Amino acid sequence: MKKGNAIALLPIGVFLVMYLGLGLLFEYGMKIPMGFYQVPIIIAFLTAILVACLQNRSLSFDEKLAIMGQGVGDKNIITMLLIFLTAGAFVGVVGRSSAQSVAYFMLELIPAQYAVAVLFVVACFVSTSMGTSVGTITLIAPIAVEVAQASGFSVPLCVGTVVGGAMFGDNLSFISDTTIAACNGQGCAMKDKFKGNFFIALPAALGTLLLVLILTGRQATAPVTGSYNLIQLIPYVLVLLGGIVGINVFVVLLAGILSGAAIMLLTGQTAATALLANMGSGAAGMFETSMVAILVAAMCALIRVYGGFDALLNFIQRLFKGNKGGQLGMGLLVGTMDIATANNTVAIVMANPIAKEMSQDYGISPKRAACILDTFSCIFQGIIPYGAQMLVAISACAEMGVTLSAFQIMQYLFYPYLLLVSSLVAIFLIKENPAK
Repeated sequence: MKKGNAIALLPIGVFLVMYLGLGLLFEYGMKIPMGFYQVPIIIAFLTAILVACLQNRSLSFDEKLAIMGQGVGDKNIITMLLIFLTAGAFVGVVGRSSAQSVAYFMLELIPAQYAVAVLFVVACFVSTSMGTSVGTITLIAPIAVEVAQASGFSVPLCVGTVVGGAMFGDNLSFISDTTIAACNGQGCAMKDKFKGNFFIALPAALGTLLLVLILTGRQATAPVTGSYNLIQLIPYVLVLLGGIVGINVFVVLLAGILSGAAIMLLTGQTAATALLANMGSGAAGMFETSMVAILVAAMCALIRVYGGFDALLNFIQRLFKGNKGGQLGMGLLVGTMDIATANNTVAIVMANPIAKEMSQDYGISPKRAACILDTFSCIFQGIIPYGAQMLVAISACAEMGVTLSAFQIMQYLFYPYLLLVSSLVAIFLIKENPAK
């Protein structure tokens, strides 16, 4: 066991105090709407890096820059950044109308009393295809409010069901930033992570569907209708099927972008210039996520050299014993970081280098480590009342004239709760082969 240096973890502490502390002050002390998201996360990380650069006077500043450069220049970081930008371009191409077509098509096919179950399935499909839970909630939550108002179902139930379905895809999608971050950070193929993750997420999804059907299946409701265009489903299906069969993620995304662009142009839904602008804005929407990945890679490279990760690993190893204990410790590590940052992608990026070393020490395979990081971060992100997903859901309801609190929605977040149960069952009852 290497001797660590706990002081080297100070930059992480500075980041958490600055980001979480100011966020709580703005949100609850100063009562600023969405105050938690008024703190610029990039500035918080830059401050943390400055603290890291001021530590360890045995190294010159040029040497520290070289260390950070090596961390940022890692193949997995570069791959992650390119996938982030390409996935953003895809989302920019397919747009809002495609997701609505999926929803209204299924609502027309299925009897009205199963409308809430349809919302869950649609949210699962759209989030898995688009790779974004926030985007899915933005698109589907207004439809959920329409369904509730037209059918008589509870608005918190409908919205909570959509949030749960959105987290399903956030966890599983091949182009989700959490999947990209977890797979590249742990060095495993996305299709391998998907296969392992699917059998953890599927029981939770089926359990959620069953609960929703029990609560709503016998209630008489009015039909919910809306316009749709079946051809708009093609880009989603191509991306979803391409990822499942294991085609290179860049090829899959390119197919989705080209098919989506062709459909949007041939159906006259957008002009070529507007389409290019949408692609650009979609990629630009990934700027903050990409910058966070770069800054965290730089900061973690210094912390590792200083001995901070060795100190943290020594602490974890004293608390958690054996392969199963290591998996639980890894899940709680990323969950704690998600509670602190309210961003599951950031939590994974921060936990990645520590989890990589834990995998070696505890004999956890790369695909299982990636599954744990992605799953536990999504569990916590889907539940916390100040997360972007919850805030977007509340805002979408407000735009539809419905006022809800996070705690009204939280009681119907069946999927994240069941995903936690399913994850614990997978850790403690399903044997994990040692990492090779």
